[in-house]
Amino acid sequence: MEEEQGGATVDSIVNEFETYESFLDSQISSLDLYYLEDEELARQLVELGYRGSGEVLKREEFEMRKAAAEAARLAKKSQKKVLASAGKELTDNFLIALAEREDANRSGKMTSIIFIRDYNSHGQEISGYIDYSHRLKTENFEGYFAGKKKLLPRSTDLSFYNWDTQSSTSNSNPYYQVITDNASGLLFKNKRDRKIINVDPKVSSGDNTTRSLIETGLYIQVVIFDHITRRKA
Repeated sequence: MEEEQGGATVDSIVNEFETYESFLDSQISSLDLYYLEDEELARQLVELGYRGSGEVLKREEFEMRKAAAEAARLAKKSQKKVLASAGKELTDNFLIALAEREDANRSGKMTSIIFIRDYNSHGQEISGYIDYSHRLKTENFEGYFAGKKKLLPRSTDLSFYNWDTQSSTSNSNPYYQVITDNASGLLFKNKRDRKIINVDPKVSSGDNTTRSLIETGLYIQVVIFDHITRRKA
């Protein structure tokens, strides 16, 4: 329950006054100023409880509650953030698939690993595995959903291969550990629930993971591995 100060709650006081000084000023009467002839002294007396129309609220508590109220406001604003795919007219299956998964990947309910095979701007065939959750947090996707940019694997993604130059890279990130020394092929280990995602189409993709082949006119090949993350008990 909220504490009460002179008929008002602490939180209502914090919301009403921008600064602690303005709160103190609200409790100083014109008679106090007349006799004391010093605004700062009047404030000190209110803070100490010798003057004022309400009960004492210490500076530390006021500032702590003010900071908590601001944090709550920012959290609420963040929750209302509009998705990058919102309001976009999407016709290609791949972009529709990305839009369907955007909210879950942003919230952490799901992590999607996207395999893309296509050509880069130099006409070279490339392929790789993209961590959709990680890209969403580090990049603005408005351009992709608007059709102004094309999502392609990069050398900084989970895995990347250039078929022309035969150059390859693999990178673990905050969400996945890349396992390259496995006899059966490339594996990704989710750092949250420690489950393994196997991208070999001939075997099971792993616990809580589904594999979806996306028919698209934008790329040579697209496969999405959706992993439902569950915290360890």
